[in-house]
Amino acid sequence: MRALLALFPADLSGADRVVPPTGFTARLTLLTAAAMAFLAVFALALSLATGRLAERWSEALARSATIRISAPAEQMQAQTRAVLEVLATTPGVASYRALESAEMEALLQPWFGPDLPIDSLPLPQLIELTETSAGMDAEGLRLRLSAEAPGAVLDDHTRWRRPLVSAAGRLRLLGLLSLVLIGSAMAGMITLAAQAALAANVQVIRVLRLVGARDDFIAGAFVRRFTVRGLAGAALGTVLAMLAVAALPATDEAGGFLTGLGFAGAGWLWPLVVPPLAAAVAWLATRAAALRMLKGIR
Repeated sequence: MRALLALFPADLSGADRVVPPTGFTARLTLLTAAAMAFLAVFALALSLATGRLAERWSEALARSATIRISAPAEQMQAQTRAVLEVLATTPGVASYRALESAEMEALLQPWFGPDLPIDSLPLPQLIELTETSAGMDAEGLRLRLSAEAPGAVLDDHTRWRRPLVSAAGRLRLLGLLSLVLIGSAMAGMITLAAQAALAANVQVIRVLRLVGARDDFIAGAFVRRFTVRGLAGAALGTVLAMLAVAALPATDEAGGFLTGLGFAGAGWLWPLVVPPLAAAVAWLATRAAALRMLKGIR
């Protein structure tokens, strides 16, 4: 008993010594925090990159539209001229032009190959237009086109924009949900580690109580030690994840989504939030576990 009391001064400043500095609890806490931080950074990268991609596609389609003219060959030129005249007097249209045969062939080449006999196919005439920042009256334009060129159909890309915006919102929600699940898993593992450390030091805890230590003080010793471990492990996992993300291929137009999974600009600051959040999770989980365990130790 005297030997144990000698470990703890009267002011209890050495209470942190009741927490084993090494052993499986230390390794478990560090490994869990590092792994969860690594996964959290990748969840952030995936969520932000997917959101950027959907927003970029949505913005690209928001102010563009296409008019498709399907008409007999002898009427195609007349209807094309009629559509161009309508567009010239339509408010909200910034620019417009009819696509050449070579451009339409380039659009079809990925699907049908380079030897497509485009001259022998009854392809529709395409006219692309760009709206001003004020936008145009799509329904009014459709009514004018139906009167002037019956074979013209306006596609303002609404059916393309809506799924992209919806997908961006859902992917951000999934990213947030993933972070919550990662934090919950980390809290559970650190709770188990703290409980194991407390169970292994029951006798020491009883001695601390004999010399006047309160449960809040004893719990604080465990909380400080496990919070530092959680912060150190999360910092290591975050650094490794950022290096892994930086090693991914850069954004490429040809690669599209698969080559744009990294952070961009100020987005590189987001992973720096992970270690403090991990430390906060470790603090809450350890404190709750320590106070609960201490109530059961008599």
